[in-house]
Amino acid sequence: MGSLEMAPPWGWVDKNSWLNAALQASSCRVAEEHQIKLEYESAHFLQSLFGHEEKELRYLEGKAQVRLVTRDGWLVARGPESGCELVQEVFADLEEARRNGGEVTPRDFRTAVDLVARGDKGVAALAKVQLMGARGRKPVAARTPNQLAYLNAMASNDVVFGLGPAGTGKTYLAVAMALDLLRKKEISRLILTRPAVEAGEALGFLPGDMRDKVAPYLRPLYDAIDDMLGFEEGAKRLEDGSIEIAPLAYMRGRTLSRSFVILDEAQNTTREQMFMALTRLGEGSRCVITGDASQIDLKNEGISGLLEAEKALKAVAGVAFNHFDTSDVVRHPVVGRIISAYKDFRA
Repeated sequence: MGSLEMAPPWGWVDKNSWLNAALQASSCRVAEEHQIKLEYESAHFLQSLFGHEEKELRYLEGKAQVRLVTRDGWLVARGPESGCELVQEVFADLEEARRNGGEVTPRDFRTAVDLVARGDKGVAALAKVQLMGARGRKPVAARTPNQLAYLNAMASNDVVFGLGPAGTGKTYLAVAMALDLLRKKEISRLILTRPAVEAGEALGFLPGDMRDKVAPYLRPLYDAIDDMLGFEEGAKRLEDGSIEIAPLAYMRGRTLSRSFVILDEAQNTTREQMFMALTRLGEGSRCVITGDASQIDLKNEGISGLLEAEKALKAVAGVAFNHFDTSDVVRHPVVGRIISAYKDFRA
């Protein structure tokens, strides 16, 4: 009678195979783990690189998939080689920005992490272009690569369009550029204007003189001036005429020489208004036009002048178009997420 050959217990074989594979994977992970140590002159300087908020390091840990330990004036990163390299590049960028006189806020730290992680220039490069701030206030600098491109475009073109969602710094940076040139006496006045799109009311029926009537529509422009110059200097410049804030209708028939003109909320201009605004420029003048095509409030006036200008002027020398997206939103971080959610929902 032949012998009965027992088949191997497959469950046992699988268990051992899995165990061997797990041990091998574990040893690979141990072998592949890297460590770097970054040392600085003091704990205070190191902490200044992440905005004195140690919780921000958790954000970098998640991006780089590393473990970070910091004590005194040093920081250790342990994890995959790519993650350790990312940590090293982020802190090199932050150190350069800090040693060049900049301050690093928690938001700046996250911006540096995001920029370096996707291969863009970091915050040190952004801070190299700075505009004069008010006395006792920090200079104005770009916070994102798109903002930096916008500043460079304004410095080298006669007409610049800043297009994108609210909160991306389109108007704020344009005002900062204009004030910088005004203080350097490269222009003689700053003119801020926007179309007064009434919420169902004609301006003529509103109480007060013309300044009172249009003030609510122009309030964001006054706020930008106050924020950069302070109330006292802002009021003085408004009084002497070196800064003028007026509704777009007041631009008709004028020739604006040695002026920096900012047309805000341009998505609400008609085709005729946009053409009129662009042809007011005189010798030595520049113009920045800001708008968001997703926020058009025109009702029966036809196509937006901003949309027509974008198509008609895209190949004109001296005219530049800069586009912003939700990654450029510099308000509360949730604002960018809200804008993206609405954009996806309405698509």
